[in-house]
Amino acid sequence: MSALAEVVAAMGPWLERHEAADPGPARFDDAVADPDRRFVLEAVREGYLMHYDRPQAYTGMEPDLQLLAGDALYALGLARLSQRGDLDAVAELSDLITLTARAHAEGTPERAEALWQATATALSERGGPGAMATWRDWPATPTS
Repeated sequence: MSALAEVVAAMGPWLERHEAADPGPARFDDAVADPDRRFVLEAVREGYLMHYDRPQAYTGMEPDLQLLAGDALYALGLARLSQRGDLDAVAELSDLITLTARAHAEGTPERAEALWQATATALSERGGPGAMATWRDWPATPTS
């Protein structure tokens, strides 16, 4: 079972009627070996998509429900890390959620995608500097 399918199962019956017939592949199954971190990345990514794009695993929600479901997915992921005591990963994902919201508010969704990649790398066995460093190092927009 993919991490995304695990996330859908963990959300329980309250969103069952909105589950996509085929959500497609999980984004992070090949990027992160740790099953808890992979689950959390998928949960938070699906929550992010509920807020800013089109969710991969759900369909047909009215906007208010979609926003609430996105919040529930963020909480689902962060709770799993907290229960495990993985505070570094909680901090990384908290930065990611905050900074991707800021990127969208500032009209730079491409920056949000770079943040996602940085977080996936940071949470992988390879490791990396993470979302906050990527935010700080993002090329400044030249002013004319």
